[in-house]
Amino acid sequence: MSVTDDAAQPAPDSAPPPPRAVPLFRPSTRQFAVLSALALAAVGCGFYLRNGVLGDATVAAACASAGGGWICTIRDATVAAIAPSAFGFAALLSALLGVWRPSLALCALALISGGLGIVLYNVGLSALAVAVLTLSLARPSGAAA
Repeated sequence: MSVTDDAAQPAPDSAPPPPRAVPLFRPSTRQFAVLSALALAAVGCGFYLRNGVLGDATVAAACASAGGGWICTIRDATVAAIAPSAFGFAALLSALLGVWRPSLALCALALISGGLGIVLYNVGLSALAVAVLTLSLARPSGAAA
């Protein structure tokens, strides 16, 4: 046998096996519908808080007087959370954790706090969190990672 005859014959089983496909984090259709509903509810709640509670002069006057009630408690808590960008930091933290270890709960938390933050004056961090959250869809699922 010559050297050229050996080169012409392929070696049996010389190709490595194909890499095992790792399932990516993909919510099912039902989970996607629930996440969409939660995100829309958070944005709607944020719009109500922004326009109906924080921006309403009659609510502000009622809260400034002695008798406020539960709406003033919600108003005070919302104002206290807006000032230090709490919604944006919560959204960014949960989105980063979701990229590190994707899960449906972290995705829901990032969508809710991001939706509230975008509407309630924490736009920068909340928008960054939603952008980071999309990276979790390119990661292996929590069970496979």
